[in-house]
Amino acid sequence: MKIRVGVIFGGESVEHEVSIITAIQAMNKIDEEKYEIIPIYITKDREWYTGSMLRDIDVYQDLSLIKKYASNVVLYYKNGSYILQKKNGLFKSIVKEIDIAFPIVHGTNVEDGVLQGYLQTIGIPYVGPNVYAGVVGQDKAFMKDVWAAANLPIKNYTWFYDSDYRQNTDDVLKKIKKLKFPVIIKPATTGSSVGISVCKNEEELKDGIDEAIQYDSKIVVEEVVENLKEVNIAVMGNYEHQKVSEIEEVLSSNKFLTFADKYISGGKGKLKGKMKVPVKGPSKGMASANRKLPANLDDEVREEVERIAKKAFKVLGSSGNSRIDFLIDEDDNKVYLNEINSIPGSLAFYLWEAKDISFTTILDDMIKIGIKDYKKRVSKTHSFESNILEGFAAHSGVKGKLK
Repeated sequence: MKIRVGVIFGGESVEHEVSIITAIQAMNKIDEEKYEIIPIYITKDREWYTGSMLRDIDVYQDLSLIKKYASNVVLYYKNGSYILQKKNGLFKSIVKEIDIAFPIVHGTNVEDGVLQGYLQTIGIPYVGPNVYAGVVGQDKAFMKDVWAAANLPIKNYTWFYDSDYRQNTDDVLKKIKKLKFPVIIKPATTGSSVGISVCKNEEELKDGIDEAIQYDSKIVVEEVVENLKEVNIAVMGNYEHQKVSEIEEVLSSNKFLTFADKYISGGKGKLKGKMKVPVKGPSKGMASANRKLPANLDDEVREEVERIAKKAFKVLGSSGNSRIDFLIDEDDNKVYLNEINSIPGSLAFYLWEAKDISFTTILDDMIKIGIKDYKKRVSKTHSFESNILEGFAAHSGVKGKLK
């Protein structure tokens, strides 16, 4: 009997379209001899839909087709099963049952522990990071604080809230000026290089902050690595065991890999307005970005990247398949952690394929880890059978009846 895998994607996120690309890539590669694939698409207005049509990328060019032909559903626990049930209609029939959820989501409101929290609340097994790892993996301020506490190598940084900046602009700027220019400004909880700026002086700094504040209430500022070589590596596993992929060197004409580098330059997309979203035309997601694979690194630096990647993954309590981005100063070959992508674009399959591990195998491994994580989770004590409220009213002076 096949394991029924509910692949969840989309959501209210600026990386909504990126999630669709990654999910469709994955659904095309999941082993259908072992798994029944059930697509579950979350619209930008947070409605859930399922239907085989959702595996076709062309459907998303006209979202009215989804609302017309796919089933609008809710996912919940009922009588020992996890079901997708129609929201509308006279009988609100059950559309599908699923055995395990596979979130392939990017960005705020989905990748950041929010979706994982819902899945864990209803008790369904799921693939990838848990709530805690999702939070710190999405929030660059939390992430850097945790890595700094673990004495992992990161560039000097600071972070602040948008309200701090509006109310005490001079104090925030004074704190930032303790860093060495140029600096890079990032919204703390977005991904795919949305809202990021490199600033060489105070005037550019203010523009960069204004840009970042459009996307987030928490802003991270850190020193730029000069003579930069940017490399990425994927880590597979959980807190107990980790293995690493091949290392890639990112090639970009910009100071950092932009949204366009990641999701548009390899396809036929265009930039649409300030938001920079892909429109009409195929995309291979992160798999289409310019890169050198494997990266040109000497053995000592390569081993250091692999060692730090495993530790950084473990310290954050991540699970599944993450991509960790590094910054290397080529003058002294010093390695710095940049950030983790808990559910990376394209699931970083190309980094594993460079080690002759197929995308299908990666997905199979991720599902197996998700099942193991679930078994460990349910083996722990999370509640007690005793009810401390029994007799509470009689001894506490609380009177009255429940209405």
